[in-house]
Amino acid sequence: MLTSAHIATAVSAALLEDAPWGDITVETLIPGDATACATLVAREPGVLSGIEVFAAAFRLTDARIHVERHAADGDVFAPGQTLATVTGPARSVLTAERVALNFAQRMSGIASLTRSYVDAVAHTSARITDTRKTTPGLRAFERHAVASGGGRNHRFSLSDAVMAKDNHLAVLVQQSGLSLTEALLAARAKLGHTTHFEVEVDRLDQVAPVLAAGVDTIMLDNFSIAELREGVELIAGRATVEASGGVSLDTVAAIAETGVDVISVGALTHSARAIDLGLDMTLEVATESAFETAPATGAGA
Repeated sequence: MLTSAHIATAVSAALLEDAPWGDITVETLIPGDATACATLVAREPGVLSGIEVFAAAFRLTDARIHVERHAADGDVFAPGQTLATVTGPARSVLTAERVALNFAQRMSGIASLTRSYVDAVAHTSARITDTRKTTPGLRAFERHAVASGGGRNHRFSLSDAVMAKDNHLAVLVQQSGLSLTEALLAARAKLGHTTHFEVEVDRLDQVAPVLAAGVDTIMLDNFSIAELREGVELIAGRATVEASGGVSLDTVAAIAETGVDVISVGALTHSARAIDLGLDMTLEVATESAFETAPATGAGA
């Protein structure tokens, strides 16, 4: 969940990174009494995410800046559509624009890619989820963007659920001297009744012993389409079935059609392209100067 605390912390850090000792460009070029009106405009189609983060970049730079939102997270937009209007002191608007755009473009890119995956499996009951393959420090933002695009979130962190992968299982069985089923049952006995237990398998012959341990979710990792169908039949509703590995927009529909419940896609966050959004700006000053009503367009460098 993306909270106001997440936003304030990350955006403040980004603003400090971008202007650690102030913005010498605006201080040199822009009159102190200049005001600006800027519009956030889509340059290509997509799905919006991060509009509150966009607004926070301006608010945290200068409380006098006002951002009027014309669209909400999850809204589909078309090229040329105005998504927000920003008004306030020109120096502050110009200082904040790059950070504001960076967040909005990145998050909207994730949301747009996620929507493509969600649409591709809409004829099935499969759910598209993200993974922990996120930018360090920005997981809450990227997970929010996935949700904006209609996807679901997997466990947020290592603290949220037990998820045993191949390396965990190898160590567990070797160290315990027990069978896979026995080792998983012993591990399950240590958990509270509300803790979700997921186990990854990479071979069909692992399904039966894992299922016998009563786990909540079985992840079928890098299975072929035929193997996924067989795995779904073996599990037969006794656990949630997750498919992972080898998932792309070209393959996701066929994976969903095997009957799996969840498809986790790392590409949603690690490979999304930023959406092209621009901030078109008009500057005005209260006194006569060369900057009076001078148009300035573009997103800045």
